[in-house]
Amino acid sequence: MEAEIIATGDEIRTGALVDSNSAHIALALEAEGVTITRHHAVGDDGEVLAGLFREVSGRADLAVVTGGLGPTVDDRSAEAAALAGGVSLRMDNVALRSIEAFFEKRGREMSPSNRKQAMLPEGSRRMDNPVGTAPGFSMSISRCRFFYLPGVPSEMRRMLREQVLPEIRSLQGEDRPVHRVLTLSTFGLPESVVGDRLNDLPTRFPELQLGLRAHFPSIQVRLYASGRDEANLESTLKAASEWVARRLDPIRVVSFVGEDLETVVGRLLREQGATLAVAESCTGGEIAHRITNVPGSSDFFLLSAVTYANSAKTEWLGVAPETIEAFGAVSEQTAKAMAKGVRERTGADFGVSTSGIAGPTGGSEEKPVGTVCIGIASPDRIKGYRYVFPFGRRRMNKTIFAASALDLLRRELMKRNE
Repeated sequence: MEAEIIATGDEIRTGALVDSNSAHIALALEAEGVTITRHHAVGDDGEVLAGLFREVSGRADLAVVTGGLGPTVDDRSAEAAALAGGVSLRMDNVALRSIEAFFEKRGREMSPSNRKQAMLPEGSRRMDNPVGTAPGFSMSISRCRFFYLPGVPSEMRRMLREQVLPEIRSLQGEDRPVHRVLTLSTFGLPESVVGDRLNDLPTRFPELQLGLRAHFPSIQVRLYASGRDEANLESTLKAASEWVARRLDPIRVVSFVGEDLETVVGRLLREQGATLAVAESCTGGEIAHRITNVPGSSDFFLLSAVTYANSAKTEWLGVAPETIEAFGAVSEQTAKAMAKGVRERTGADFGVSTSGIAGPTGGSEEKPVGTVCIGIASPDRIKGYRYVFPFGRRRMNKTIFAASALDLLRRELMKRNE
């Protein structure tokens, strides 16, 4: 089946709002074996919307539309859908009662304009919104089945998962092919190198499709498989993932199930019953932010200290002033002392530190912008690392500095599992 995705709203059309909905929908539909052929961004003009719906209806099997289901005059998706389908809008009393209940539960008075949200095209199937006011709906226009969802991401995602995908599976029928997607998360290689090393995968595994997704500074390798024999698909994906790991270097593969660095680090710490404390300078709390994004991180994460000034390094972490004077704040020696200090002062099993030059100024010939020194203190050793990254942008450097520190900790934890 082929599908098109339509994101509506002048804020989407003009770029004032980033359209994350379409990417989420595309990933979800591709995982169901649906081929996405086009993405559209269109404003709030009803005639333009209706024209696009008619155009899509003549070539696609499915279409998912987000946005334009609110209570204001510029929310025109239902009106445009009815126009494109040659039907009228009607009041859906079940939808109206649901909207009224939404406001009653919160002790708020419903605005008369919210009644508009319960006006759905004749012949459409209502899709209840369990977390918002705007109901969705599905309907057929010509040969295409359209699904209209709210633009609020949390509402859209739940309705897509619970109501749209089951209907798509039903449309595909019982004999639909089995579809699998395997995602490998990698770190430490640029996208071009990953692509070069895997360029003969289609020859070795012709039944698979390869996709690369760059999310700086990580690269995801996605393997798509479709067929009737589920056991054979799983076997092929396993063989292909092992081949990918060998080609990239197994240590570069962070996860075989698409996990990010902080999730893997958190799991390893929890499995080993170990704790972590962090002393950050150039990353300014970025490592702590990522670690605390992991649910349950309180099980293993003790503290983060942003010891930016040299005085903070000496007073709070116990770094000897002589070390900074002799080697500089950005040095492996200082990073090791920072990691040792934060580990000892918190009683953590592992201490991690960063000190570097994020830029865009402050570099030198010896220590250019993009230089970072990382310390890893474990129960039995302290190691220091120095890297120079070729980025002149402060945000990019802070991101890759933090990721590099997490990756070094991941490698240290993996050694203890061997």
